[in-house]
Amino acid sequence: MIQTSGRIVIVGAGHAGGTVAALLRQYGWQGPITLLGDEPIAPYQRPPLSKAWLKGEADAESLALKPLSFYAEAGIDLRLDTQATSADANQKVVALASGEQIGFDHLILATGAAARKLPIAGGDLRGVLSLRTAADAEALKAALGPGKTLAVVGGGYVGLEAAASARALGAEVVVIEREARILARVAGAVLSDFFQSYHAARGVTFICAAGVEAFEGVGDQFAGVRLADGRLIAADAALVGVGASPNIGLARQMGCACGQGVIIDLNAMTSVADVYAIGDCTERPLPLYGVQGRLESVPNALEQAKQAAAHLCGRPAPAPEAPWFWSDQYDLKLQIAGLPLHAVRAVMRGAPPENPMDPARFAIFHLDAENHVQAVEAINAPAEFMMGRQVLSSRKAVSPEKLADMSISMKEVAV
Repeated sequence: MIQTSGRIVIVGAGHAGGTVAALLRQYGWQGPITLLGDEPIAPYQRPPLSKAWLKGEADAESLALKPLSFYAEAGIDLRLDTQATSADANQKVVALASGEQIGFDHLILATGAAARKLPIAGGDLRGVLSLRTAADAEALKAALGPGKTLAVVGGGYVGLEAAASARALGAEVVVIEREARILARVAGAVLSDFFQSYHAARGVTFICAAGVEAFEGVGDQFAGVRLADGRLIAADAALVGVGASPNIGLARQMGCACGQGVIIDLNAMTSVADVYAIGDCTERPLPLYGVQGRLESVPNALEQAKQAAAHLCGRPAPAPEAPWFWSDQYDLKLQIAGLPLHAVRAVMRGAPPENPMDPARFAIFHLDAENHVQAVEAINAPAEFMMGRQVLSSRKAVSPEKLADMSISMKEVAV
């Protein structure tokens, strides 16, 4: 019989931690649940930070995963502004910065990831910002507006979303990218070229193949980005968006196996008994591709929260899901299903508009040698995204010729 009355401690009150706490109660866990969060606000949605929050269209209350009253009503001991400093798997205790120790029967690590910092001079200047938390978003919002210039270091999705929001607020934006094109690590050349053209047509300046040598300031206030070629890009603030590193310190202390993140199985269990890990801090199995990997996305956090809660409560394991992601920029909704692993060809369905000011709707399908869909990148194309996600999970082969023919519906292509 599954024990559902022991004490569960969850370290991390982000999307993964907040969700697993709620699911545990929904699935029937009867024992005490303690949810530790190092931020001063209850678990909230993070994707809108680079969009709605920056534009003043959302706040902590509107983005909350649950009303604050939910936690007390559900018997979840939510502790905010609380830092877990160490954990002992043998003694089964978590130590807090306050000196308090909390015992557990099961521990769930939902510690997330931290924004990577550039190891260069000036990184501690006021105005050199990252974007991972609501506090980060507030600091960035205060730096935006007409007459202001934002330097975005790193041409990834978060940086581009922030660039679009900054332009909507009237700020000038310069995106500085180390690679020869933006989105080089996460998208093919067609998508990269499309997004760069779309942003450029809306006033964003791009400097690619450019190294950043230092952040320069006046006193302790940031004033510009010094490039490796000597140029100084003057700006009022810099947003550093060069990826994130998983927070695996507690896991390492307890002896959990770690790679790109905390290594877990499909039940979200680590290599240490009674210790689970979920969300951005994990390296997880990707069963559709036969590999392990680290995903940073809300769908990944939700899937792993379901896996951990189901296993702890003795419920059947949920079916593995195809990874998916999204990004909103201007009037564009990019939806991505799957990963282009093992793909040997890309099939275009539709095409980017010749004029980047015109409406866009197209999709790129990545197929393996047997014409199975490995991934789809869809711009304002929900049908392509949804059906692409279905055939990706079903592993049914598709006809590349039908896929490329816009006169054939996606339902027909999937059949």
